[in-house]
Amino acid sequence: MTKSRVVLAIGADNAGADLKNRIKSRLSDDPRVEIRDFGVPDSRDPTAYPHVGLDVAEAVARGEAQRGLLVCGTGIGMAITANKVPGVRATVAHDSYSVERSVLSNNCQILALGARVIGPELADRLVNEWLDYEFDPTSASAEKVAVIAEYEQRGEQTAAKATTGSRRR
Repeated sequence: MTKSRVVLAIGADNAGADLKNRIKSRLSDDPRVEIRDFGVPDSRDPTAYPHVGLDVAEAVARGEAQRGLLVCGTGIGMAITANKVPGVRATVAHDSYSVERSVLSNNCQILALGARVIGPELADRLVNEWLDYEFDPTSASAEKVAVIAEYEQRGEQTAAKATTGSRRR
């Protein structure tokens, strides 16, 4: 469970603007979050999703936000974009179990949703659940997440050496 208030960077392209705005409105009084909106204001704005995804992911990578929420048509493009930013782990999730595991097993800081894939009630539920999860750095998953982070920081050869020369355990 998240114990302190987090800065939540949110963003959407025109396909996800309505759902993003709905979620933002629902979270406006949520004591768990302070919202920073990097997305388009409405569905008439033609800004392409990669620009929004990068803005949110960079805010997370710089530590200006602890979490990010991205919304586009499917969530896929936003997640791909966000994952290009070093230090960021983003996922698409449209069910409760995947939302849970994205944080507890993979320490994902960014959740991407597809406005054309799920309805607003499910999106609200998933975001609410997602905000309640917190990665445990002492968990069995922490070592796995560390391998990913080390690869990203030092490159494949150094990461392979750090894992005793074998990628499979």
